[in-house]
Amino acid sequence: MAIKNALLVDDSKVARFALSKLLEGRDMEVNMAGSAEEALDFLNSNKRPDVIFMDHLMPGMNGVEATKAIKGNPETAAIPIIMCTSKKSQSFMEEARNFGVYNILTKPPQTDGLSLVLEQLDSDVTEGTLPEPPEPAATARAPEEDALDIPADASLEMSPKADGAPQATDGPQVVPLTSDLIEQIARSAVKTHINNRLHELLSSLFDEQFDHLKRALDESGKKQETAIEERLNAVTAMIEERTRNLRDDVAAEVNLNLARELADLRKELSRTTGFTGDHMAELKDHITSVQTIDTEFWQTLQSEAIQQAHEISRETAEDIAQRTIDLFVAQQRSATSRIYTMGLAASLGIFAVGIAWLSGLFG
Repeated sequence: MAIKNALLVDDSKVARFALSKLLEGRDMEVNMAGSAEEALDFLNSNKRPDVIFMDHLMPGMNGVEATKAIKGNPETAAIPIIMCTSKKSQSFMEEARNFGVYNILTKPPQTDGLSLVLEQLDSDVTEGTLPEPPEPAATARAPEEDALDIPADASLEMSPKADGAPQATDGPQVVPLTSDLIEQIARSAVKTHINNRLHELLSSLFDEQFDHLKRALDESGKKQETAIEERLNAVTAMIEERTRNLRDDVAAEVNLNLARELADLRKELSRTTGFTGDHMAELKDHITSVQTIDTEFWQTLQSEAIQQAHEISRETAEDIAQRTIDLFVAQQRSATSRIYTMGLAASLGIFAVGIAWLSGLFG
């Protein structure tokens, strides 16, 4: 939401409180001023708010005059102003828009009406469709209640007779000050004074009642908190006392049950005094049988190991003998071949000598 902070201008504490709660419920930051003069000082010395909620009727400078002053300042003219008033006629809304009011919020404000106004304002701010600030001439004449039907540039002139015709002049239009006009002016002034005074008295009365109610609520809240704290302390003490008694009862019951269990266990042990002679003989027989089984098992393992060792030794010896025989046969065969060759050579030599001798003999 583009609207994040607001300035509330109202002389009534009750009205400011009610509207601020509605705005804070929408996560908005709220600043407040108790008069139009205070609001103008705030705008001159603080950050500009996103929207101003201006009360219509206030003592001193009223909401209309404050709006004219804000719209007449170029630094604050762009701030949208929502007029808070109980007067919401169509003519008043049109006249209020002419001197710079963005919208009208009926007093006392309601959640639905406030939501509609803020949603429309947020849409206009987001889309950039806010109305342009009015020209200074447009704010010169603000809407007033029971405005007198006198031209803006007219002047008053005392007239001795009510039916006397006004004299034509070259200057501004002169309106004769008749008794009817004087009565009308007096009535308007008295009505304005009474309305302002009545508004001040009602605002003061509401503020006093609000302060009185706030003090009464604060005192009632403190008394209620004190009573609740005292009651909680009493309940806590009672719970602790009952818990302590219950803890003692539980501890006593547990101790009694343990004592019973220990007594039963002691009786059982007294009946069975540990290992008897039969138990010892049975255990001895069991140990002897286990030793016998272990001895037989080791003997079996030893005999099997010895037998396997013998077999491995025999196989190894046979293998070595076979390899030795094969090597010897191979060597004998090699030696026999050499002897045969030498014998053959010798025979051939002798044969050749014999042939040579015979050749010589017969030659």
